[in-house]
Amino acid sequence: MPSLLDKYPFFCRMSFGPLIKAIRASVARAGQEGACRSMEIDSFLEAAEALPDPVPDAELTEEHKRLAAELLRLAFSPTAMESEAVAAFSPFSRRPVFATDAFRRLFIAEDGTLQGQMSRTDEGFDRGLAIRAYLFILDRFYGIRQQVQYPLVRIVEDPETGLERHYRIDPDYRFVEALAVDEASLLGETEKEWVLDHLTDPEALREVLPPERFGLQGLTVFKAADTTEAEMVSALSRDLIDQESIVSMEGFDRLQHHLRVLFQRPELTAGIAALEQNQILLLNSGTDKSGDCIFAGSRHASVSLFSGSPFERAVDSGHIVRVADVEKDAWFQKEPGKAAPEGIRSLMIAPLSYKGRVIGTLDVGSPKAGDLCPMDTVLMSQIQPLFAMAVNKALDDFHGQIQRIIKEKCTPIHPVVEWRFEQEALAHLEALRTDENAQMAPIVFKDVFPIYGISDVRGSAAERNRAISEDLSAQLALALKIVKEAGTVRPLMIFRELEKRIQGHMKRLKAGLDSDDEATVLIFLRSEVEAHFPELKTYGPKTARAVDHYMEALDPAVGTLYRVRKDLEESLFQLTEKMAAYLDREEAELQRLVPHYFERHRTDGVDYLIYAGESLLERGGFCDLHLKNLHLWQLKTAAGLARLAEAVGPELKVPLKTAHLVLVQEAPLSIRFRYDERRFDVDGAYDVRNEIIKSRIDKARVKATGERLTQPGKIAVVYTSTAEAREMRQHIEFLIEEKELTGRPEFLDLEDLPGVQGLKALRVEVDMQNAAQAAPDVAGKAR
Repeated sequence: MPSLLDKYPFFCRMSFGPLIKAIRASVARAGQEGACRSMEIDSFLEAAEALPDPVPDAELTEEHKRLAAELLRLAFSPTAMESEAVAAFSPFSRRPVFATDAFRRLFIAEDGTLQGQMSRTDEGFDRGLAIRAYLFILDRFYGIRQQVQYPLVRIVEDPETGLERHYRIDPDYRFVEALAVDEASLLGETEKEWVLDHLTDPEALREVLPPERFGLQGLTVFKAADTTEAEMVSALSRDLIDQESIVSMEGFDRLQHHLRVLFQRPELTAGIAALEQNQILLLNSGTDKSGDCIFAGSRHASVSLFSGSPFERAVDSGHIVRVADVEKDAWFQKEPGKAAPEGIRSLMIAPLSYKGRVIGTLDVGSPKAGDLCPMDTVLMSQIQPLFAMAVNKALDDFHGQIQRIIKEKCTPIHPVVEWRFEQEALAHLEALRTDENAQMAPIVFKDVFPIYGISDVRGSAAERNRAISEDLSAQLALALKIVKEAGTVRPLMIFRELEKRIQGHMKRLKAGLDSDDEATVLIFLRSEVEAHFPELKTYGPKTARAVDHYMEALDPAVGTLYRVRKDLEESLFQLTEKMAAYLDREEAELQRLVPHYFERHRTDGVDYLIYAGESLLERGGFCDLHLKNLHLWQLKTAAGLARLAEAVGPELKVPLKTAHLVLVQEAPLSIRFRYDERRFDVDGAYDVRNEIIKSRIDKARVKATGERLTQPGKIAVVYTSTAEAREMRQHIEFLIEEKELTGRPEFLDLEDLPGVQGLKALRVEVDMQNAAQAAPDVAGKAR
C-alpha cells in the first residue's frame, strides 16, 4: 500500500527549530519572574541549537529523541508529560520521535509503528493530513488562512478486557512550518478563488501547488483523549434509529457489543422489554436467540409474574435498580431462574420512559457478583433516552400491526369503507380544537344493496342434544355399575336408593333432553356419587376398578364423559372451517372485481352479509351490472358450498348435512355505523324489515306442505317481488347449463313469519353428480 508521501511527495524533515522558537517566546513572556529559570533554559536551548538541524528521519539518533523529550517537557506541563498520552512525530511520519509512557502503551506496536485502526479509513486519514499540509503552505506563502476541522479517532484494543477503546487524536501543529524547495510561484486572484473553492480536495490542489515543490519541517504533537464513552453513545444512537436493531438478532448483537464496550465488560448481556397494558413483551435478549423478538415472535408474560421483583421496583420508582448478587436477592431466591438469564449474577435495570410514562426496561447483566457498581448507573442514565425512543417506535409499529389485524379479522371497519372513517376522524380532530366535547358525526351510507346468504348444518341443535344425552347416559351407566358393585359388597339401603335415582335420570334422558337436564345430572353425579369415591374405593378391587374405569372415561378438560359430543364438535368444526375458508376465498376474488362491504359469521354453519353500492366507494363506480353479478355470485357460491359439504362428508366422524339459502332484495336501503356497538346497522324503520326477514328466514316453511324451506342438497332463494324472481330464475337457468345446478326450480309460497308476510321462494337442487371429482378443487379453494 503506498504511503502518504508516495501520493503527496512533500519534502518533510524533523526540525527542533519551530519548537525552540516557541519555547523562547514562552520564556520571554515569563519576564523577570522566571529569570533564573530562563538562564537555565537558554543554556539548554543553545546546546540544542548547536546540533545539526533539520534532520531527515533516516538520520535520527537516540540523542535526537532524548532532546525532543526534554524540549517537549519545556513546552508542555509536567503533568501532561507524566500522565497523558502525548507523542511527537516528524511531519507525515508514522514513527514517533518521542512518546509518553501512556501513548506508547496504547498506540505503539513492538516494531515502533502505530497500532490500532482509525475510525476513518487510512485513505481518509491521509487525505486529512494532506489537507493540513496545503493549509500550512497557503498560509505561509499566499496569505490564505483557513481552518478545517478534520476529526481523527483511533481505535485500539484494551489489553485488560480485549474490548475496543476509542481515542480522539488532537494534533498540535504549532511546531511545524512550511518550506518551498524553490521560490514559491505566484497565484493570481482567479487562482486564489479556485483554491478556496477546492480546499478540501487535495487531488485538485496538487494541480496548482505540486507537492514536490513544497516541504514541511518541525514536529507534530499528538494528544490522545479517551472518547470511548461518547463514541459508544453516538454509535448506539445511530443504530437505534434503525428499528431492526432491536428486532433482529444481528442488529441486537451489534447493540450488545456497543454496550459491552461502553461498560468495558466483555461478558455483559443485555435485554429489552416493553410494557403493553398488563403484559410484558420481551423485545430482545442477548442470551436468547430462539427466534424473532418483537411482534409475532415476542415472548409475552403477565405483569403479575414480576410482582415484588427488581423489575417492578425500577418501573414503579422510575429509577435505575441494581442487584449486586442475583443469588442473594429475595425475589430471585423465591422465583429462581424466572427473569434473570442463566449465569447472570449482577444485574442493573433501567426504566425506559416516554412522555412521562414508563414503557419498558433495559437491563444489563454480568456473570460476576457485585460487578455492576454505582458509577455504571451514570452510564446507564446516558443511554436511557435513546433506548426509550427505540422502544416507543417499536411499540408504535406493534400497535400498527395490531390495528391491521383487528381491521382484517375483528372490526367491522372494512377496508372498503375505511376512507369514510378517515375523513370523519380528520373532521373530528378539527372540531376538537374549538369544542373539546365534540362528538363524531354520524356515518351513513345511503342506497346500498344487501346481499345475504347462509349455509347451515341441518339439525345441528338436535344432533347436539342427542350427543349430550348419549354421553350423560353413558356416564350414568358407569355410575350405576359402581353403585351396584358397592351394594354387593355392603348391602346398604342408600345404594338401592342411588340405583333408583340413576335409573330415573336415564329414563328421562331417553324420553328427550330438556334444557336443564345436563346441569341437573352433572350436579347429581358430582355431589351424590363422585363425592363418595374415596370411600367406595375401599370396598374391594371390583368396586375400585369400577371407580377407576369411571374416572378414566371422563375428559380431563371438561370433567365429564365427552365422547359423542367431542366427535360432533370436531365434525362441526372441520366442516365449518372448510366452508368458511372456501367462502373467504370466493369473496376475496369477488372483492377484486366488485368492491363491497363484507361480514362473515361462523356458528353451526356459515353466513355472510354484503353491502354494495355507489356511496360505499370513495371514487364511485357501482352499476346495475355489478348488482346482478352479486346475485349470480350468491347462487354459484351456495352451490360450491353444497358440493364442498358433500365432498367433506365421508371424512367426518358424525355425518352432517347442510342446507343453503340466499335472500334477494333489489330495493336499496341505508346503513349507519353504531359507535356504541361498533358495527353497521340498517337505518330507518322501513329498512329494519330486511333485518327481521334475515333473522327469521332460516325457519321458514312452505305454505302448501308445511315442510322446511331449506333442504339438504338444495338452494332456497327468498324474494318479495316478481322482478327479483325473474332475475334469479335467469341466473338459475344459466347455472343449470353450467352444471352447477340441476332439475327444474320450484316456485313456493311461504307461511307468514312473525312480523313478515308475503314472502316467496325459488328452490333448486345442486348438481352433485360430479361432487366427488370436484371435491379436490373445491377443498383446495377452502384450504
